[in-house]
Amino acid sequence: MNKPLAGIRVLDLTHMLSGPFCTMTLADLGADMIKVEPLSGEGTRKLLATDPRNSIDGMGAYFITLNRNKRTMSMDLKTERGLELFYELVAKSDVVINNFAAGVPSKLKIDYEHLSKINPKIITCSITGFGEQGPGAKRPAFDQVAQAFGGGMSITGEDAAHPMRAGIPIGDLGGGMFGIMGVLAALVERDRSGVGQHIDISMLDVQISLLNYMATMYFLSGDDPHPIGN
Repeated sequence: MNKPLAGIRVLDLTHMLSGPFCTMTLADLGADMIKVEPLSGEGTRKLLATDPRNSIDGMGAYFITLNRNKRTMSMDLKTERGLELFYELVAKSDVVINNFAAGVPSKLKIDYEHLSKINPKIITCSITGFGEQGPGAKRPAFDQVAQAFGGGMSITGEDAAHPMRAGIPIGDLGGGMFGIMGVLAALVERDRSGVGQHIDISMLDVQISLLNYMATMYFLSGDDPHPIGN
């Protein structure tokens, strides 16, 4: 039996954790995942690579996990030839995912505006800290920043004066999970319309969404949620 996403080709331009977790899961679901790395290789190749307890064959646990079920190739998207090769792949693909800083995809000419002219059915997804537009778009962000700004740290632990991050990187992982949902929804919509679309995932938005009923309780009561211990 084929996996659910068999026959769907995804170009993976992601790095670190939020984007690679998204593409890893889509690959687990059967997507033909092509990881497009810079000529020097994606940065996580070096993480734990020399740790004898957490690496094998020069690859650390981080890279091994996040890049399972993926094929890989490298190219320089800042060169004319590299961009030409990437466009050839886009013409034969379904989805392009990145977690570059806001503004980088358009600068590299790999955003939806450029790629949809090559392939009108293409679906693009960008995962950033604060979204691609708005007052926080240019702010740098990583997992703990998303956890803090999203409010989750303020209700974690025992002491309201000492916010505590979650034990797992839920800021990064949450961005990846919502990216997956966005891509799957866009694939369903494309079956109806025949046209792709762009998905803009903000890690901050995701963390606020995960507050869920606690946000409702605040708006009902006016009471600021407090740490809930263990």
